[in-house]
Amino acid sequence: MATNTSPASSSTPESGEYTHAQVLTILTGLMLGMFLASLDQTIVSTSIRTIADDLNGLSVQAWVTTAYLITATITTPIYGKLGDNYGRKKLFMFAISLFVAASALCSFADSMYMLAAFRAVQGLGAGGLMTLVLAIIGDIVSPRERAKYTGYFMATFATSSVLGPVLGGLLAGREEILGVTGWRWVFLVNVPVGLIALVVVARTLNVSVERRDVRVDWWGASALVLGLVPLLTVAEQGREWGWASGLALACYGLGVLGLVLFVVAEHAMGEAALIPLRMFRIKVAAVTIAASVIIGMAMFGGIMILPLYMQIVHGASPTAAGILMLPMVAGMMAASITSGRVISRTGHVRLFPIVGSAVIVLGLFLLSFSTADTPLPLVSGSMFVLGLGLGSCMQPLLLTMQSAVPPTEIGVATASATFFRQLGGTLGVAIFLSILFSTVGPNISTALDEAAATPEFQQGVAQVGGLDAGVVEGIQDDSSVLETLPDAVAHPFRVGFAESMDLVFLSAAGVGVLAFLILLLLPPVELRATSASAARASDTAAAAATPSPTSTPTSTPAAPRE
Repeated sequence: MATNTSPASSSTPESGEYTHAQVLTILTGLMLGMFLASLDQTIVSTSIRTIADDLNGLSVQAWVTTAYLITATITTPIYGKLGDNYGRKKLFMFAISLFVAASALCSFADSMYMLAAFRAVQGLGAGGLMTLVLAIIGDIVSPRERAKYTGYFMATFATSSVLGPVLGGLLAGREEILGVTGWRWVFLVNVPVGLIALVVVARTLNVSVERRDVRVDWWGASALVLGLVPLLTVAEQGREWGWASGLALACYGLGVLGLVLFVVAEHAMGEAALIPLRMFRIKVAAVTIAASVIIGMAMFGGIMILPLYMQIVHGASPTAAGILMLPMVAGMMAASITSGRVISRTGHVRLFPIVGSAVIVLGLFLLSFSTADTPLPLVSGSMFVLGLGLGSCMQPLLLTMQSAVPPTEIGVATASATFFRQLGGTLGVAIFLSILFSTVGPNISTALDEAAATPEFQQGVAQVGGLDAGVVEGIQDDSSVLETLPDAVAHPFRVGFAESMDLVFLSAAGVGVLAFLILLLLPPVELRATSASAARASDTAAAAATPSPTSTPTSTPAAPRE
C-alpha cells in the first residue's frame, strides 16, 4: 500500500519533537528488539552445558560463545555508522530478520562447530539490536528527558534476565518438545518473538531520515575485523594453546597489524570514518570510551562468574540460578531509575559514573569474600550492591557520550560506547575465565589435601569407591559430577571453585579501580535539552531559511541580485 496508514501518534513530527504518547508507541517495538537480544544471552548461557553434552563438544563450547561475541562486537560500530547515513528503521528490521533466521539455523546444528558458525551469523544481527535501540532513543528523546523511559528498558532487561535462565533450564531439561529436542527450542523461541518484533517495528517506528551521501568505510571495517578477530580468539583460546605458542604469536601479530591498518584507514576516511579519530580528541568522549572498556571488563567478567558460583558452589539449578540473580537486577533498576530522574531534574551527570564505578568496586570486593559456606542472603546483598553500581554507571556514561558529539553523529557515538563496552566485556570474559580455570585445579587439590584427614571425607570416598587422579581435571570439564558425590566429598571441590571465583571477583574489582581513576578525569558535560531528531530538524530549517549565495529568484532567473 502506498498510502501511509500508520496512526498519527507514530508519524514523524516536522519539528522533530515527539510527544510522550508517540515515544511510548515507538518504544513498543524497540523494547521487543531489546528483549530479543537480552533474552538470547541469558537463555543460552544456562543451557550451554546441556547443548555441549548432547553434541559431544564440551571441550569446544567456548567457540560457541566466542563466535557470537566476535561478530556482535565487530558489527556494532558498522550499524551505528550506517544508521547515521541511511536511517535506522530498515537497518533495525534487517538486524532482527538476520537474528531470527540465524536462530532458526542454530536449532538444526548437529555439531558444536556448526552451532558456532550459526551463532556467528546470529551475532551479525545481534550487533545491531542494542546499538540501534539506544541510538533511536537518542533520536527521539533528549538526554535530560530520557529518565522518564529508563524504567521501561530496565523492566525489559529484568524480565529477560529472569525469564532467560528459567526458560533455558526448562527447555534444556526436556528430552523432547513437539518432536524436537528440548535444547533446540532455546533458539526456536527467538523466532516468534522476532516475527512479532518485526511487525510492531514496521507499524510503529517512524523516525525522520535524512539520508547523507557519504562514503561507507568498508576499509576501516575490514581492518577492524583483521585486528579484533585474532586478538579476541587468542584471549579465549590462549589458555589451551599456550600464551607464547606459535598460534598465539601469530594472532598477536595479525591483531596488531589490523589495528594499525584500522588507524590508517580511519585517518584516510576523515569524516566518513567508522569511528572518526577526532572523537578521541574530545576529552569527554575519550574518557568515556576508555572507561567503557574497563567497566565492560569488570562488569561482564564479574557477572559471568555469578551463575557459575550459584550452580557449582551452591548446587542451584539453572532455573534457580537465574532467580538468585534478582537482587543484582533489582539494584540495577533502582539505581538506574533514581539516577535518571536526578539527572533529568538537575542536568548534571558527571558524578554518577564516578560514584557508580566506586560502588561496582565495592560490590565485587564484597563478592570476593564469598566462600563455599557463605549464606546466600549475604551473597545476595553483595550482588545488590554490584547492581547499584552498574545502574548508576551505564546509563550516565551513554548520556555523556551522546551529548559530546553533534546530533548527526548520535549513531556513531552510541555505537562507539556500546562497541568499546562490548570489547571490554569480551576481553574480560576471556581473561577472567582463564584465571578461573588456571587456578581451580591447584585450589581443588589443596582443599582435597586439607579434607583428606577428616572422617567424613574418608567415609564419603569409600562410598564412591575412591577418587582417581583424573577426577579433578574431569570435574573442570563436567561439573555436574559433583551432584553424584556425597556432600563431604563434593565440598572440597566446591571450596576450590569458590576460591578461584573469589580471585576473579578480586581481579575484576582491581580493574574497576582503574575505571574509577579514569572517570575522575571526566570533565563536566551539559546534557542537550532537545532530542537529536529535533536538533537536526532545527538545523535543516535554519539552513532552508538562509538564502544560498548562488541561488536566483525563480520568477526572474536571469536578473542579477541586488
